[in-house]
Order: sequence, then structure tokens, then C-alpha cells
Amino acid sequence: MSLPFAVLVVLVALLAGSLYAAAEADPYKILGVTRSASQAEIKKVYKRLAKEWHPDKNKSPEAEDMFIKITKSYEILSSEEKRSTYDRYGQTDDTQPYGQYRHRHSHFDFDEAFFNFPFNKNSRDFADGKYALHFDQYVNNVVPGSFKRPYLVKITSDWCFSCIHIEPVWKEVVQEMETLGVGIGVVDVGYERRLANYLGAHRTPSILGVINGKVTFFHYAVAKELLKQFVEDLLPQRLVEKVTDKNQLEFLNSWQEINKPHVLLFDQVPAVPLLFKLTAFAYKDYLQFGYVDQGISDTADLLKQFNINTYAPTMLVFKENIDKPADIIQAKGMKKQIIDEFMSNNKFLLVPRLVNQKLFDELCPVKQFHRRRKYCVLLLTSDEESFSPGNQAFLSFASTNTREVLRFAYVYQRHQQPLCDVLTQSKETPWFSQVVILERRNAAGKTLYKPVTAWNGSEEDQQALVDELERLHKDPSILNYDATLPELNNEFASVCRAPPNVNPFSFFFRREMMPLVSLIFSALFILFGTVVIQAFSDSSEDKQTKPKGKDGLKAENGSPGGASRPPKKSFVEVTELTDITYTSNLVRLRPGHMNVVLVLTHASKNILLSKFAKEVYSFTGSVTLHFSFLNMDKHSEWMHSLLEYAQEALRHDAHDDHQAANRRADYTGYVMALNGHKKYLCLFRPVYTGEDADAKSSEDESGAGTGTGGGIHHKLDRLGLWMERLMEGTLPRYYVPAWPGLDKITPGK
Repeated sequence: MSLPFAVLVVLVALLAGSLYAAAEADPYKILGVTRSASQAEIKKVYKRLAKEWHPDKNKSPEAEDMFIKITKSYEILSSEEKRSTYDRYGQTDDTQPYGQYRHRHSHFDFDEAFFNFPFNKNSRDFADGKYALHFDQYVNNVVPGSFKRPYLVKITSDWCFSCIHIEPVWKEVVQEMETLGVGIGVVDVGYERRLANYLGAHRTPSILGVINGKVTFFHYAVAKELLKQFVEDLLPQRLVEKVTDKNQLEFLNSWQEINKPHVLLFDQVPAVPLLFKLTAFAYKDYLQFGYVDQGISDTADLLKQFNINTYAPTMLVFKENIDKPADIIQAKGMKKQIIDEFMSNNKFLLVPRLVNQKLFDELCPVKQFHRRRKYCVLLLTSDEESFSPGNQAFLSFASTNTREVLRFAYVYQRHQQPLCDVLTQSKETPWFSQVVILERRNAAGKTLYKPVTAWNGSEEDQQALVDELERLHKDPSILNYDATLPELNNEFASVCRAPPNVNPFSFFFRREMMPLVSLIFSALFILFGTVVIQAFSDSSEDKQTKPKGKDGLKAENGSPGGASRPPKKSFVEVTELTDITYTSNLVRLRPGHMNVVLVLTHASKNILLSKFAKEVYSFTGSVTLHFSFLNMDKHSEWMHSLLEYAQEALRHDAHDDHQAANRRADYTGYVMALNGHKKYLCLFRPVYTGEDADAKSSEDESGAGTGTGGGIHHKLDRLGLWMERLMEGTLPRYYVPAWPGLDKITPGK
């Protein structure tokens, strides 16, 4: 009789727990609204409660849990479909994981062994606490961090029995991978369904890797060795070069060409250790890595040359002198912390060449009051053979420096002509090397400096430099010149080369004059576009502009616009988004401002621009909106790079792979609202609303479906409605870790 009675008790407990959980998870009760509440009332209450319980403002222990409940409740009640489902069945797909199951498990702590369930509270806490990922964390931390280390992410959920079965292996792999520097994350679909959908993870459990912002799924049995191999396969090929007696000189001699120190690891295993590969990936921008297998005969001379003891792994770093290592460590079982410290201390050559602005910023940082001053001793020189003795003398001088406050570097005049023009005092021809001491004062380029001497490496030149450095040590005010330095050219950026049998003068004209010609044509097009769109706005057809849905509509959640204003001009200013306007119109767009960009082609430009102007004209009164167009015929690579972060929107309503492929290929008529400061975009996809019923498609949550057939201007038929939702701040946002580089928008020549 005892067993049936126990079962009855448990069933009663389960029923009571279910009723309790359902009551506690009731979105109406959580928000404190009636079932007849309107959307406006629900929205108003949600804003008040979200502000009151936001974890950043409310420090009570239950604030975070309450904030999640409020957010989930609003997601249900703000959607008519989800609200209707909840009213009918008492739950939705969203309420079940975080409500009923979660509370049933947490409020009834009876012996789980009674049911033979393999739940282990410590195991679950291990996965769900320390490594839990939220959407903002993924976008702002994981994606940027994945350019320095790979991430291993598990997709799980409550009451997922398969998730529990892989837990021991997962825990063991995590403990090992984390010590090697691999990032770890756990996504619970019950709380982060948005992130799971964004990653494309539609089943639990799933394991995926993230590197360089790209997601790769693990498709094999969950075993320790397979997961370790999966992490290793994520890393790029040729991160570490195998070095032997035959190629060691070629490897070490490339320091000047690539402007990096070289690191050699000596070990007795044939395969490159995973820890060394992960280190090479983390420091790939600063160091070149090679691996020497001590167990083969082809490396005997190397071991002898550098007197390598084979009892423990040895790491050497070489700088300008390839015959003698600049630093060395040797230890059994090298730890990541030791290696990281070793790499950080040897990131730069003794006298590196300034090849881009990033390197300049790191070597010669802007003065900050909480840090010691950093002075940059800069040699302005040339790579011609006649300058070689002076350059070598400068390297020898710098190698004797013991002051941490001084950094030595050099630039080649032909690669960094604008910088040399600002700093050098001599305008004579031929050009002479010059040594300059400088201190950067702000990020805008303001610099204090002093030219020291024309430099040929003589004893007199070296003594003059010693004297000036001594004076600087006693009196920093000797830097009595000031200038605003231009941004350095990126010498390692891809360069367009002239094809064979081309007139060198004509190529010189194209290369040197192209920026000026492009600027002139951009200015002419802006003027021309203004005239075209002004003619449209003066026509009688457009004097009757479409009214907005509500008067005094305000933006929320940082959306641009504020209260709607009537247009102040009789035309729409639309500029072209190119490599010239890229920085000002997007990358450095002021906070709160947005650039609404129309995507077109040469063939569709006139038609789409005219239609675009009609649709957005009533919104031109907002000072925070800017309007541009992007030509896909010239900048398709940038468009493809950007929309990699909006794959969820592109997949929506795609009935088959063929349709999705066509949609990715043709972006004509797409409109993007780009928030340069907060790094997100809202996407409008073309819609057809002509008389052809077969080509008509309904509007989805991101603004449109893809229409086919009919006039191309019909693609923008519902853009006005989409713009209203943009001003309200109710459109889905697709966050990007960083805007695609300038090289992506520069058209191939």
C-alpha cells in the first residue's frame, strides 16, 4: 500500500506545482494588467516595470529574475498571435520553459532518484551559471573576442535529457579548453530563444564554434577527443610554420618584410601543440610563429646552433638580430599565463616600422594623466640602399636604450609622405633622413614635437640625439613645435597593380587623380540628385503627402527622430555612400543619428531614387535622419559582408534554397537604416503591391517580402509604413560587431 500512496502524493504535488507555476508565470499577473487591457496600456505598464526592475538600477537579488519575467510577459502580450494562444491554452512555446518546468523543478525539491531522472544540480549549475550567454553579450563580447580566440558554445534547455547525458564530457572538455584560452558559452533556449535563433540552433543539445565572427556547428558524437579536434579545426591553416634546418634562414629573415618579431617553439611532439596554435591565433597581428620538431634529424643543426636542451619545451623570440634570440623561456608544461606574458613583452621589434595607424597608436600612445609619458623617437628615412648605413646606426642606437618612457620607430618617406611633410623641416631635394622626438596629446592627431638632427648615423648625429634626450628628461617643454598629424597609410592594405603593357603615365594618372575625380563626381551627383528630387517634390502629385499614423510620434529606445516635424525643404538630399563618404556618413555618425540607405544598380538608379524620395519625403523634417544610396554594381562586397549579420531576416519567408539564393544575390530595392554609433541596422526588403495578384506579397515583421514582376518602382511601395515603424523604434534590429572595413566598400579597379 505504501507505493501507491507515495505515487498519489507525488501526483498531487506535481499537480499543485503545475498550478502554482502557471499562476506565477501568468503574464497578466506579472504585468498587473487585466485580460481586456489594450496594447497601449500593456506597453505603458511594461515601460514602468522594466525601468523599475532593471538590474542596472535595481540592486535587489530578485531584480534580474523579475526583469526576465517582465520582458517575457511583454513579448507574449505584445504579440496578438502569442496572446491569443495564451488566452486559449494557458501557455505558449515561450512560457513553458521559463515558467512551468522551471518552477516545478525549483519549488519541489523531492528526491529525484525516485523517478530515476539523471538530474544533478551541481552539474546544471556548472553549465548555466558561469558561462550563460545573453544576446547582447554575444554581439558585444563574443563576436569581437572571436577574432582573438575561438569560442565553444553549447545550446541547451531545461528538462533536456540528451543535454544531461553529454554533461560529464562537456564539463571535462570545458575545464581543459578554458585553461588553453578557448572561450566558453552556454545558451539556454528557454531564456535566450532570440540568440539561439540568431545562431541558427534549432535543436538541443547543439554545440557550435565561433571564430572570426563565423559560426560552425559540431556534427559528431560528443566525445572529448572529437571536441578537441573540432576546436583545432576552427583555427585558420598555416598559423604556425614548420621550421627545419633548410628553411630557418628564410623564416627568420622575413622580419623586415612583415615587420614582426618571430617566435620559435622547440618541442618533442610531431604535431604542433594546440596551446601554441591558440597563442599564434591570439597574437597573429604582432608575431610570426614557427615550430621545430626536436624528434627529427632535419632540425639537428637548429638545436645545436641555439643550444636547445631537449628535456623541456623551449620558446625563443627573434627580433632584428636573427643570430641571437632577444628572449627565451623554457619550462615543463608551459602554462598559458606564462606564454601570454612572454608574448606581450615581445610584441614589437626593437625599432619597428610604422606601417599603419593602429601600430602608431600602440607604440606612441596618446598622453594620459594616469600613465607615464611616452615619447616616440622617430626616424624619417627611406628604403633606398644609400640610407641603409644610417638606418642600421639608428637601430644600434635604439638597442642600447634602457628607458621605458622612450619608444624608437621609423617610417619610410615614400610610404608615409603626408606624415613626413608635416614633421620634416627641410624641403630640399634630395631628401635627407631626419630624427624627430614627439609626444601625442590627443586622439585627433595633435602632437608636440621637435626635429633633432638630419641623420646619417655619424657619431656627431648620435651625440646630438643623446644630448636632446637628456634635455627632454629634465625639461619636457623642449618639444616646442605642435602639429596635427594625418592618419598613417596602411602599407599592408591591398594595392591595385598596373597590368602589363599599360602606359605607365596613364596608370599614374588614374592612380593619383582617381580620388580627386571621384570627389568631383560625387559632388556633382549630389547637386544633380538634389535637382531631380526637387523637381519631383514640386509636382502636384506629391503635394498631397501621406499623413503619419499618429501626431507627435516619439522615438523610443534610442531611435532617431524625436517628435515628427514637417519637412523644411522642398527636396530630399540623397548622397552616395562610397569610400569617400563612408567614415562621415556611417562610421562616425553622431549618436542618435541614422543613415537610411537605398540599395540600387546602374540600371535602376533613376527609377528607384525617384520613388525613394517620394516615400521618405515626409520624414525629412527629422534632423537625425540622413539619406543615402549604395550602388550594388560597385560595392556588392560591402553589402554581402554587412548582411552576414542579418541572416535571420534574409531567411524569413524563403520557401526554398533556390529562392533564398536569388534573394541573397539581388539586393536591388533593399533599404537599410544604419545606426553608426550603436552598430545596428534595420532592414526593409522589397515588396510588390501592383495590380498583379500573383506577384503580391505580404509585409512581414521586418517590413517586406520579396516581390517579382511589374515595375521596379513598386519594390518601395510600403517603404513609408516601414519608415513610420523605424521612427517608433519597433523594427527588429540586427547588431554588427564592427562595420565592414573601408576596403570592402572600395570598388575594385
